Amino acid sequence: MQVDQKPWLSSYPEPVSKSVETPEQPLPYFLEKSAKEFPDREAVHFMGKRITYRQLLDEVYRMARALKSIGVQRGERVSIMMPNSPQSVIAYYAVLMIGGIVVNTNPMYKERELEHQLQDSGAETILCLDLVYPQVEKVRPKTDLKRILVTGIQDYLPFPKNMLYPLKLKKDGVKPDITVGDGVYSLTKLLKEASSQPVKFEIVSMDDVALLQYTGGTTGLAKGAMLTHRNIVVNVVQCNTWLHKPEQGKEKMLGLVPFFHVYGMTVVMNFAVYKAATMILLPRFNVEDTLKAIHKERPTLFPGAPTMYVALVNHPLTAKYDLSSIEACISGSAPLPLNVQEKFEELTGGRLVEGYGLTESSPVTHANPIWGKRKNGSIGLPWPGTDCRIVDPESGEELEIGETGLLQVRGPQVMKGYWNREEETAKTLQDDWLNTGDIAKMDSEGYFYIMDRQKDMIIAGGFNIYPREVEEVLYDHLKVQEAAVIGVPDSYRGETVKAFIVPKPGEEITEAEMNTYCREKLANYKVPRIYEFREELPKSSVGKILRRVLVEEEKKKRQQNKEVSTGS
Repeated sequence: MQVDQKPWLSSYPEPVSKSVETPEQPLPYFLEKSAKEFPDREAVHFMGKRITYRQLLDEVYRMARALKSIGVQRGERVSIMMPNSPQSVIAYYAVLMIGGIVVNTNPMYKERELEHQLQDSGAETILCLDLVYPQVEKVRPKTDLKRILVTGIQDYLPFPKNMLYPLKLKKDGVKPDITVGDGVYSLTKLLKEASSQPVKFEIVSMDDVALLQYTGGTTGLAKGAMLTHRNIVVNVVQCNTWLHKPEQGKEKMLGLVPFFHVYGMTVVMNFAVYKAATMILLPRFNVEDTLKAIHKERPTLFPGAPTMYVALVNHPLTAKYDLSSIEACISGSAPLPLNVQEKFEELTGGRLVEGYGLTESSPVTHANPIWGKRKNGSIGLPWPGTDCRIVDPESGEELEIGETGLLQVRGPQVMKGYWNREEETAKTLQDDWLNTGDIAKMDSEGYFYIMDRQKDMIIAGGFNIYPREVEEVLYDHLKVQEAAVIGVPDSYRGETVKAFIVPKPGEEITEAEMNTYCREKLANYKVPRIYEFREELPKSSVGKILRRVLVEEEKKKRQQNKEVSTGS
């Protein structure tokens, strides 16, 4: 099949456009536009705090001026280590406004992970939550950090929550002691002292890098995908083209997917600002809090991950809440089980479809039509302006419809490359085609199907986990001789992490011991949930541990257990 045939175009529902135009305006422009057209429209709802678009833009201007006042320059990398909150939105747009580069940083990172990202990006400034300040301070001497801006959840809570929240933290013994000075700043103090006068954008080109989004990519350790203003803006416009029914200035977006994840950043935050929609933000996913938020605040759009929908449809209290405001949801980050899709649609009366993307493509490349024909098990159709092809993984030759091979994509949302990783960039981007690393096939109507996830990557609860990183932590344990990590099916997380460990001769290791150790070294979602201790691991003739053999062994075990349970 030749890409110019693009059979998916004939499957587009009306009125989805077959092409996409990229506005020659950087990301902050759309915040200014929404604030001008809908100044009194609620932009953010956060635990009772309500911020209009006029107020949000004022705060962004203040933040931009505050950053400049402490020496942040155009082109500098600024880390944002926050859960979903008003501060994360404000900082994101302020950094971009002054021509800075956002480095999205997971607040769940442990010191080791944080140190790598800060060292690699060369970030000199970080905005962090007060609760994670101690680990930022610990890694500071090993990085280029000059400025640490600290804020707390209470800083944007309404009265009396803003008074009670710090007291609760102190009572629980988790309120850190922070001394302002020596490059440590209070965000609230900086904003109070800064002017809210409009800021002239310092973005020279749409091809300026807006974001370093860290990912393991299709191979190896975490790398920063360089996403430009053009990349991100066009993906938002593609999203708007696909979700053609939502109206400007009238929608409410449930903001559960973390903004430090590229999916949440684009499909929740940036798309909401583009549509002048209200973002209903929750700093973490809790089933009951989510049910209450939907019932009370009436969101119309709910991008999420399969684990969120799984938890909601299975919770015993779900039936007590009215979820009927939900009109459209795109599920990303992991495969969506069909029974979950059906149950969620029955509960809400809305539409839930599966999509697909990668960090390197800002992220969305495919989705099933929300109001149109969808196919079970399919990731849907390529979005407008996106080319796709299936090639032979060895020869690179393009394959025919229905044949299985490597999925490649290209389009204006595909990254500029990896930060300071020319060799990795060359492997992943070839003649503008992005090698996804996923094995897939396409049917005659242009619907794509992922047949096998990236060779070794584990996707648990929507998070990408790379076995090599977890294995390196395991190998650092004094009692571990060999280790291998794979993903195994999990009814809630989609996949979960299983570790195979060979202890050193004469040593005994317990599961509890390894669990405690890993929780000190890894973000919670990366910690193995299952351990198996063995005398040896399968290896190739040159001594390479064969993960694929372990994967096959697990498949056989599940099949045997299934046969025993069914009596077949």
